[in-house]
Amino acid sequence: MKIAFVVPYVPNKIRTRPYNLINYLSRLGHEVTLFTLGSGEADLADVEHMRTICKYVQYAVQPTWRSLLNCVAAIPSQRPLQTVYSWNPELAAQLKSLVESSGESVFDVVHVEHLRGSRYGVFLKTLFPNVPVVWDSVDCISHLFEQASKQSGSVFGKLMTRFELGRTRKAEGDLVTRFDRVLVTSMTDKNALIKLIMNGGEPAPITVLPNGVDLGYFQPNNSVQRDSQTMVFSGKMSYHANISMVKYLVSEVMPRVWDRRPETQLVIVGKDPPSDIKAMTGDVRITVTGTVEDIRPYLWRATVAVVPLVYGAGIQNKILEAMATETPVVTTSKAVSALQTSVGRDILVADTPTDFSTEILRLMESVSFRVEVAKMGLHYVQSHHNWMGIASQLVNEYQGLLV
Repeated sequence: MKIAFVVPYVPNKIRTRPYNLINYLSRLGHEVTLFTLGSGEADLADVEHMRTICKYVQYAVQPTWRSLLNCVAAIPSQRPLQTVYSWNPELAAQLKSLVESSGESVFDVVHVEHLRGSRYGVFLKTLFPNVPVVWDSVDCISHLFEQASKQSGSVFGKLMTRFELGRTRKAEGDLVTRFDRVLVTSMTDKNALIKLIMNGGEPAPITVLPNGVDLGYFQPNNSVQRDSQTMVFSGKMSYHANISMVKYLVSEVMPRVWDRRPETQLVIVGKDPPSDIKAMTGDVRITVTGTVEDIRPYLWRATVAVVPLVYGAGIQNKILEAMATETPVVTTSKAVSALQTSVGRDILVADTPTDFSTEILRLMESVSFRVEVAKMGLHYVQSHHNWMGIASQLVNEYQGLLV
């Protein structure tokens, strides 16, 4: 099968969903042509790596000024800024040229990722109504914005999400009617998208395609000694939901843990932490690493991985990665709503600061209990979040459009 894969940012191991879908589609013998955008040396290095995986890579430079100009131009309209941020006429022209060759598409299917990439899908369906286009929404962004507008710890974040919320609801309700198939990572996101459809619109079939974890990369390492006093939180620290999680963890949960185990260390791992997160290192029990080359050593050394999700959407990859390294996880019911885990066996769940700290302490104080939770968590991700199986499911979705 010949697949055009449009991603509004260069796939890499951090942008795990497009990277692994493309990687495993190629392993399954399909020809993938990647259309993507970026700027800077890191993106160029990632593009060169993607050339070793894809049949072809079409890359266009998207400087920040262009994205900002796109957003300024969209302010008077009703378009969400997310839908214009990654628009690039050069990439659109490359896509149009290759989709139509001698009046016939050279691709069997076009796959467009995220709300930021949706405009490329609408562009193609307008020009070529008969070309099958799959839109991978990933998450319901308006559902995320609705939560962030109420619960984000950032004033700017709250203002921006409230500005975007109405526009995004309208856009997503329209987009699910525009394509041949829509993908999301969880049933929660599917239901949220369906609720946005207005005026009797007929949605495309919406399929839950979960995120996976690279089980060849994230795996247990028994040669590393776990530190019985260390907890880890991981994630991109410029992301507002992660900032809110860390602030909640430090202000509400950790004091309860420290009351009983004052020697406990919290390690916060992730790129671009803002100044108020960096300032937490004034407490000698807190480490903020910033960018690291490899998250795995931090997971291997920790006794507990914590994901106190205050708000969010889709599947939290940090949970899957921790489970794959056989690190037990404590999280909230919001986070497991997108998973098929057995709570209390594969993963521990708590929704109040007192209960969250209690579950952490249970794991820290019982070696046998944490080993059992860790082993069951590993078994869960191996059974439900293998990228090869997820890519095979995606191929079935594509083939359903070609019959």
